[in-house]
Amino acid sequence: MRIAIIGAGNWGTALSLTLAKLGHDVRLWAYEQEVVRSIRARRENALFMPGVELPSSVRPTNALGEALEGAEIVLSVMPSHVCHGLYEQMLGHLRPEMVFVSATKGLDTERLMRMSEVIKSVVGARFPPRVVALSGPTFAREVARGDPTAIVAASEDREAARLIQREFSSPALRLYTSTDVAGVELGGSLKNVIAIAAGVVEGLGLGHNPAAALITRGLAEITRLAEACGARRETLAGLAGLGDLVLTCTGSLSRNRTVGVELGKGQKLADIVGAMRMVAEGVKTTYAGVALARQHGVEMPITEQVHRLLEGQVSPREAIRELMERPPREE
Repeated sequence: MRIAIIGAGNWGTALSLTLAKLGHDVRLWAYEQEVVRSIRARRENALFMPGVELPSSVRPTNALGEALEGAEIVLSVMPSHVCHGLYEQMLGHLRPEMVFVSATKGLDTERLMRMSEVIKSVVGARFPPRVVALSGPTFAREVARGDPTAIVAASEDREAARLIQREFSSPALRLYTSTDVAGVELGGSLKNVIAIAAGVVEGLGLGHNPAAALITRGLAEITRLAEACGARRETLAGLAGLGDLVLTCTGSLSRNRTVGVELGKGQKLADIVGAMRMVAEGVKTTYAGVALARQHGVEMPITEQVHRLLEGQVSPREAIRELMERPPREE
């Protein structure tokens, strides 16, 4: 099939390689001119994924119209805060027969929307879009390397989810389907906030006990909010919930965990983010998570402490201490 990938960071690049190997015709849209030049000249995204060779069936472009021309699947892998604006720019090139897949793990902070909701809000002005959310425990470089990986394709349109399952599955990439879009998207987004907290624990040198407690209690608060937003509890115990949470909180390739590690070591947030080439979605998602929790009357103590830490209201040690000193309660 002809697939337009909108976003050529490390995850978009890894997916372009995976889909090209399956025989698809891939157009990879990049915001950065240097990415397009690098892929055309050396078949390598030297900015975001150096050392990984891309086949000739991955065709890079900086023009949205060129990327979307004739596309049957539109796979968006852009940072969450630019999703709304990019879809507005793409709107004139979109057609009802397209299937839209979001692989962005973040929330729209301004509108408090999940990415599938953002896509529907923009594209729905012209026609009702078929939207699939793609999430699960994935480090892009491992997917590009061909390491075994399992993810979830979620959609209210079962046939659209099955289509993505068929077209994206490979010997190294196993897809499951789900109809719980809210659970899959919220699990994939909110785990980044808990990963920042887990990184703080690592940066402070506090050991494995508090990290295990954060992951467990983090899953509990993510599940509370997801259920309040209409998700199913069991989804958060699956790949897009617990699976992605464990990976992001413990893996050294996690950008959000890295932010937390550096905060724990005493670095300033602006310096940490400024030195990162790629977006750590958990920073912006923290603000959206806090706002959603307050909107739904859900208690999220870890997310609240990460928010206070990012705002400079508490130090890393104070944030951990305040979590430990909360009133006793039943699990």
